[in-house]
Amino acid sequence: METAAQEKKIRYDASQGPRILGPNDGKAVDLGSVGVRFMAWAEETGGGFSLVEHPIPPKTLVAPLHLHEREDEYSFVLEGRMGAKLGDDVVYAEVGDFAFKPRKQWHTFWNPDETPCRILEIISPGGFEHFFDELANLMAGEFDPEQMAKLGATYGHYFQPETIPELCAEHGLTHPMLEG
Repeated sequence: METAAQEKKIRYDASQGPRILGPNDGKAVDLGSVGVRFMAWAEETGGGFSLVEHPIPPKTLVAPLHLHEREDEYSFVLEGRMGAKLGDDVVYAEVGDFAFKPRKQWHTFWNPDETPCRILEIISPGGFEHFFDELANLMAGEFDPEQMAKLGATYGHYFQPETIPELCAEHGLTHPMLEG
């Protein structure tokens, strides 16, 4: 079976006509603590960026503290509220807010409320969206934290899984790794 990372994707340009992605279009995967709907792949944007939508379940930590060596992330809140730890700061972004998560900064984010949260995540440069796609394939089998760390390192993405219990306790959250 071919993964999205292996599929032939091309840059969209005017010669292909208009491109509209409806609210239920695009590949979607569930990573347990967050969903990912792929809206624009790096190959489709000439590598400049990728765009994903992240629905975040209520009171859920998306990931442990982590760092991207190569990508900046920009989160635009569509629905609900997003909490984030950016370096030493904790911030909350409301609908219409735009949060910047620069490369080489330890960070994480979560849904602090009992209601749904949905964000658009712009990743620049593009390419990191393939991590989510490959992680979904990895999680289809038995979860192996070592494989996840190896996959992350391939993308210049590093985790501090030991921060999950503390972050969840501090912010009243849950995470699938605590339920195992």
